[in-house]
Amino acid sequence: MSAAPIQLLIVVGGHPYDHGAFMAIFDADSGIEATPVEQPAAQERLRPENAAAYDAVLFYDLSGIAPPSVAGPTRAGDLPSPPDDYRRSIEALLARGTGLLLLNHGLLSWPGWPLWRALSGTAFLLRQGELAGQRLPGSGFRGGATEPARNVKTQLRAEAPGHPVLAGLEAGFAIRDELYLKSRDFESEVLPLLRSDYDFVAENFSPPPLAPRSEREQWTHPPGSDLVVWAKAAGRSPVVASELGDGPDAYANAGFRRLLGNAVRWVASAEARAWAGVQARGPSSPR
Repeated sequence: MSAAPIQLLIVVGGHPYDHGAFMAIFDADSGIEATPVEQPAAQERLRPENAAAYDAVLFYDLSGIAPPSVAGPTRAGDLPSPPDDYRRSIEALLARGTGLLLLNHGLLSWPGWPLWRALSGTAFLLRQGELAGQRLPGSGFRGGATEPARNVKTQLRAEAPGHPVLAGLEAGFAIRDELYLKSRDFESEVLPLLRSDYDFVAENFSPPPLAPRSEREQWTHPPGSDLVVWAKAAGRSPVVASELGDGPDAYANAGFRRLLGNAVRWVASAEARAWAGVQARGPSSPR
């Protein structure tokens, strides 16, 4: 008798994507039953009484800011915190130990909310600011929804070949996708999984998308991290964060599909929840 499929909630919205091509990844995987819900309706679905029906949640939304394609490159705007009800829902997921995945722009949601950055672990900054007590320049990007022709073909190498997320990917794989230029300092706080062979220097990237014009015109950035996929714990939840996964080139990539399927299965597992429990650093989280 085959095991029941993993119940995966996918949160989308706030950023353009090819819905049919993206969902085809999960349609082809009989071990995962995926339910996409767009923001703000996802806020209702993520309430504790509803979220308990899911084994894992994948965040593929860009919330808390206007998307760059709408805001334009010079609008910084406000960076609000989420509604209190949604904040409590996310905190309940972490207390319950629900497995979480953050994909591509999903890492950058709610940039004004400290808990989301603690959840994702990323050092990406949409404009210059303070991170871990340091004043850092805004992060760069190359490719993606605003400049898809500049997506980069890169070879990925496994940093932790024995990890379940990398099963079948020990030799790495090549992919064409969006890449981010960010500080290296975050790496000490996460478990590295995949690195890129691309040259992460400022001249290979566009300036931060929400920075004011003056910052964009004078933008520079020290050489950045080549880490593009990592794991971490947030509360009692195991988390896999992937900068990969921007568009159809990635969706159709066999290595990426394997990576995503492995990641869903791992974060939904008792093994991953036990690992997150060991990694937990005290009872409180940033709010």
